[in-house]
Amino acid sequence: MFKRLFDVTVSLTAILLLSPLILFVSIKVMTKLGRPILFTQKRPGLNGEVFNMMKFRTMLDTKDEHGNLLPDELRMTKFGTFLRSTSLDELPGLFNVLKGDMSLVGPRPLLVQYLPLYNDEQARRHDVRPGITGWAQVNGRNAIGWEEKFKLDVWYVDNQSFFLDIKILFLTLKKVFIREGISSEGHVTIEPFKGNQNDS
Repeated sequence: MFKRLFDVTVSLTAILLLSPLILFVSIKVMTKLGRPILFTQKRPGLNGEVFNMMKFRTMLDTKDEHGNLLPDELRMTKFGTFLRSTSLDELPGLFNVLKGDMSLVGPRPLLVQYLPLYNDEQARRHDVRPGITGWAQVNGRNAIGWEEKFKLDVWYVDNQSFFLDIKILFLTLKKVFIREGISSEGHVTIEPFKGNQNDS
């Protein structure tokens, strides 16, 4: 209950204080990338319940001759890369926190199609609300592999505390400032999760 109160207080305060920045980024996204301004996608949250996660869009909607979206690396712009490297694209997530879909700190919400690919241990990342930032994000972000990322997520579930959350928030600010771990080698963000190789 205290964590939820902290989330509501901080997210509401941040929205109010950062409203000029949120408006400015919205206008820049609209002029550089077009509409819609927000990228929304269904993601699994607490106990695997699906919600609509919001971010500022960072890619163009460029399609091939068959109407299929081009690969991410061909749709990403310098402006979109800047938004991701500074984590400005995550600002709309504050509204997800305010609604109760997310927390400020927790395992990052991943794609719905990954749900059947988790083993029992990895699925425990859904025992808490997903976060805008998390233990895996301050220990490598997209530069670490899936197995290590899931281990860090589950470690957080088992060791979460108010003081750990504060530590993660401060480390997140440091990571954003030095723009570390934005992408994995050969991918705009991180390679898709394809399941566990050791599972039969």
